[in-house]
Amino acid sequence: MTDLAVETSALTKRFGRQVAVDGIDLAVPTGSVFGFLGPNGSGKTTTIRVLLGLAAATSGSARVLDREVPGGLAAALPQVGALIEGPAFYPFLSGAANLARLDAADPRAESRSRARRIGEALERVGLTRAAGKKVRAYSLGMKQRLGIANALLAPRRLLALDEPTNGLDPQGTREVRTLIKGLADGGTTVLVSSHLLAEVEQVCTHAAVMHLGLLKAQGSLTELRGAGRAQVLVRTPDPDLAAAELVRHGLEVTEHRPVAGEGVEVLAVPGEESAEQVEEQPERLVDALVAAGVRVRGFELRRPSLEELFVVLTGEGFDLAR
Repeated sequence: MTDLAVETSALTKRFGRQVAVDGIDLAVPTGSVFGFLGPNGSGKTTTIRVLLGLAAATSGSARVLDREVPGGLAAALPQVGALIEGPAFYPFLSGAANLARLDAADPRAESRSRARRIGEALERVGLTRAAGKKVRAYSLGMKQRLGIANALLAPRRLLALDEPTNGLDPQGTREVRTLIKGLADGGTTVLVSSHLLAEVEQVCTHAAVMHLGLLKAQGSLTELRGAGRAQVLVRTPDPDLAAAELVRHGLEVTEHRPVAGEGVEVLAVPGEESAEQVEEQPERLVDALVAAGVRVRGFELRRPSLEELFVVLTGEGFDLAR
């Protein structure tokens, strides 16, 4: 057994001349909530499909729950729940009846416990009151939650969710977020494919950034934020004087922006030689600014957000919401 729920080595998937996944080495720690980040077309869904045996890799290797893909998937998949590319249900059946049909199709599912397990799964995703309603009357968000309920009909060691909050209102999004955290607290590894950075930052412990089929970075959120240089923010009515002093201490001033009633925010990035000293003893920089006559009304040393890190890694922006 390893401490990784999912592991790939040089995993590649081509569609003709198009490279959808380009030699990625993915490492998803057991027990983590792992955010798989990237805009549409970055290769996230294709990677998950390969991991679940829904598509064949062109080259490279993968392991899921310590089993080789695809050879060992027959043993691994009963312990994996998934919601990929949106759920599909019989519209003329109720939510509960759809789950019953899907559960009956699983040769490993116990028929005697079916009703209880369906009720528990619907309760966990907040659909108990809609259990008897026909799915054709469900909203998109309700269908998303029903798909997650289907993935939870049996105990899972790994749950793969592709855009799980797609179509959900704010309340539904909060419910799914709470559900994911609860699953992780119970020991389930959750792989969440998403383009919503704000959501990932609230729920995930680890993340990977995909772009044009390439894995640009991965690690814990703390490690990813630390991968970018810290940024110094000084709020002052003396922006030119502050900028000159920051440059004198080895920082590069990147932006000035007015703040109502507070003067100007001066943003600067430490150079390689000054970065360690600034990050370990920022108070010395504040003392230097004050000694130079800068009226400091605010000072902050902050790490880049995931959005800012994505821009640094890929050179382009990122959709924050659909």
